[in-house]
Amino acid sequence: MDYEDPYESLPPTSTPTTHMLAGSAAGVLEHSVMYPVDCVKTRMQSLVPDPKADYRSVLDAFNTIIRHEGMLRTMKGAPIVVLGAGPAHAFYFACYEFLKKNLSGGKQGNHLAHGLAGSVATILHDSVMVPVDVVKQRMQMFNSPYTTCRMCARTILKQEGMFAFYRSYTTQLTMNIPFQSVHFMTYEFMQDWLNQDRNYNPVTHVVSGGAAGAVAATVTMPLDVCKTLLNTQERCTRTHASYINGMVSAFRTVYEFQGVRGFFKGLTARVIFQMPATAISWSVYEGFKYIITKKQSVEDALPKRLSIGSAASASSHTK
Repeated sequence: MDYEDPYESLPPTSTPTTHMLAGSAAGVLEHSVMYPVDCVKTRMQSLVPDPKADYRSVLDAFNTIIRHEGMLRTMKGAPIVVLGAGPAHAFYFACYEFLKKNLSGGKQGNHLAHGLAGSVATILHDSVMVPVDVVKQRMQMFNSPYTTCRMCARTILKQEGMFAFYRSYTTQLTMNIPFQSVHFMTYEFMQDWLNQDRNYNPVTHVVSGGAAGAVAATVTMPLDVCKTLLNTQERCTRTHASYINGMVSAFRTVYEFQGVRGFFKGLTARVIFQMPATAISWSVYEGFKYIITKKQSVEDALPKRLSIGSAASASSHTK
């Protein structure tokens, strides 16, 4: 007789809600905790930084920002990220779980299905997060003229139009589709290795998530640099162009100013960000999924226990 773990085999009626609630919680917590590191990464990817914002390392960048701009500066732009991360990750995990189950037939080890499911889920996720990233990274830049996220969004809309919020969308997808494919495949591979029974095990979720984030971040680093350039539009880097549009133009600009090494500026910061971020995301997601599933299992089992008890009581009265 085959045994199905209720943690991995949720009731059909509760699965989408469970995944969306767990995913939303994971996204908000991940981005909130790791936001200061994300701010440092954006600063380090700047092509032509201000002399006061030319950092030697992640630690140097963090210390310099705090010393000259204050601790709160590392959280500038965080409100819009928290606002967007909830729905983005809700769609992201719900879509992934649905496609993962249907493409793999519910079987483990089908990493091609995991990669494909992650790719499709990314399209939904990025449709919400790309505009958020534009505002966030404009707020994170050194000497940013914006005081609030609302002011930043209104200024972009007025001066550059709605297109500005999706200028990096194709680049984002070009980066995130391989990123999420590698991310999910690595996570599932690590789970097959460390947690074959797929029981709830916080340690394996943290280790698998951290490894998945580190591998995916390294592989897609050049595309992340280009995405940052498209979002921040550092006009001083190209005086003969009003805006930098498209991935090809972004790649050319990065190479003109810093050569091949420019594509890996901020790699350490990105790995430092992604490792704990994905570890937090997966551990929170799996934790919430486990709690919600167990609660649902108890609620489903309660009527059965009551009916069995009633039947037994009726039988004794008959006798």
